Amino acid sequence: MQERVVVTGMGTINSLGLNVSESWENVINGKSGVGPITLFEPKDLRVKIACEIKGFNPNDHMEPRKARRRDRFEQMSTVAAKEALESSGLEITEKNTSRTGVIISSSIGGLKTMQDGVITNYTEGARRVSPFTIPMFMPNGASGIAAIDHKIKGPCFSVASACASGADGIGVAWMMINSGMIDACLTGGSEATITSLGVAAFDRLGATSRRNHDYSMTPQPFDKNRDGLVIGEGAAVLVLERESHAKKRGANILAELAGYGSTADAFHVTAPHEDGEGGAAAIQQALTAAKANAEDIGYISAHGTATKLNDLSETKAIKAALGEYAYQVPISSSKSMTGHMMGATGALELIFCIQSLKEGILPPTIHYDTPDPECDLDYIPNKAREKKIDLAISNAFGFGGHNAVLAVRRYS
Repeated sequence: MQERVVVTGMGTINSLGLNVSESWENVINGKSGVGPITLFEPKDLRVKIACEIKGFNPNDHMEPRKARRRDRFEQMSTVAAKEALESSGLEITEKNTSRTGVIISSSIGGLKTMQDGVITNYTEGARRVSPFTIPMFMPNGASGIAAIDHKIKGPCFSVASACASGADGIGVAWMMINSGMIDACLTGGSEATITSLGVAAFDRLGATSRRNHDYSMTPQPFDKNRDGLVIGEGAAVLVLERESHAKKRGANILAELAGYGSTADAFHVTAPHEDGEGGAAAIQQALTAAKANAEDIGYISAHGTATKLNDLSETKAIKAALGEYAYQVPISSSKSMTGHMMGATGALELIFCIQSLKEGILPPTIHYDTPDPECDLDYIPNKAREKKIDLAISNAFGFGGHNAVLAVRRYS
């Protein structure tokens, strides 16, 4: 018989905060992380706004020598992983190190390092390229660094499935613990795509908002006037454990990770399927794994990117999966505040779901002003809602038709 998988630790750094408590306080208060880009000069770009982390100095969290040899996405994952482990109280020892895994995912990896390496190669020559270029931009770098930092010797890798990467990585960790392969896993996602190349590339896809002079009302998930996503950055990491393992060491169990669903649209390299069939199937898989029905869902953390196609497709997916109950379940998109953290976003949104289970408060969708007749569900507009819930699901739908859904339950 499979044991329950529980969450015992969480850590994050993002545009709303440098830890879980600060991030949670700001998300339930509807604070926006959007502002002018300061990480580089965006003078030649049509998009000049992003959700940057404020007040982050990596030297405050690690030795300067280590910071220099880690891309920004690795620096951020270092911070989030440390908070998650410390909050869990899980001590890595020679006895449990091989039974503990690390799966910290990223959709792109060290984009700034890659961009700088290409420029250096063509302007200064191959001999000027940093010897740390590869370990700084490889997407599995965050996992490898966490394993080294904390002496974890179990399975160690990352998952790359675009914006579903973090959620898929958590789902894989859940399956590995379920199978008995490992007892615990440090898992989540990290992403740092606010670079000139990243911003230009997402803009060329037509995916980003260009409200540079009126960014106080963007992004607008599910709103009729939504005009695209705002790129965010950050990392979110959780500690998952087999229930008996957590109870034996007296851990503070935060929630049960109850189910995972994963599907592909097999439709288009960037656009979601119009009717949301892949997303609906993933939701149904997660509910089946959690031994739950649609009516058990108290809250849905939507993918909600604020692009025309995604929000409409996700609305249809929720309706297809839940039927008429779709009109009764509260739904919100925290991306209206954090921006889109790409491969890290599913992990952060799972943390917010767990906080909602614990606190009985559901984050709002801010910037919601004009209802879209085609997106006609309850998106918790503009103000957090008090509601005790027992089960939440978190959607993560990535480019290429990657759909990942996590179901999390109040622990009792």
